[in-house]
Amino acid sequence: MNLKIFYKLANKLYTLGIPILPRIIYNLQFLIFNSSVPYKCKIGEKTTFAYGGIAVVIHERAIIGKRCVIGQNVTIGGRSKKYEVPVIGDHVYIGAGARILGDVVIGDNVIIGANAVVVNDIPDNSIAAGVPAKVIKNNINIDEIEEF
Repeated sequence: MNLKIFYKLANKLYTLGIPILPRIIYNLQFLIFNSSVPYKCKIGEKTTFAYGGIAVVIHERAIIGKRCVIGQNVTIGGRSKKYEVPVIGDHVYIGAGARILGDVVIGDNVIIGANAVVVNDIPDNSIAAGVPAKVIKNNINIDEIEEF
């Protein structure tokens, strides 16, 4: 079993207008994986959670693109007194322990380093790391990076 299966099932039931089952599945995934991945958030196809998605927290209004990899203990959420939440592009790797907070847009083909704290936008085809996260390399070709 993995977290993505729980999310997909709960999200499908939610979109079909079934009221109670999505919440039960959400609570079950919280108990099993110690994760908060709401069925209302939008997660693209082929996005995966590393290590089963242990301790992942995602805001219910967050939007995550296709073919992303989300490491364990990642937080994708809002900031105090701000309504907007992160929007993450396609083919993004988010390292373990990273925090993406507030009204930020993460471009396509981006790598976010482990334990980075992202509070500003990250452009397409770049690598970001640090606290707060800064772009450390631009114009990367994601296909040339072996590990990804």
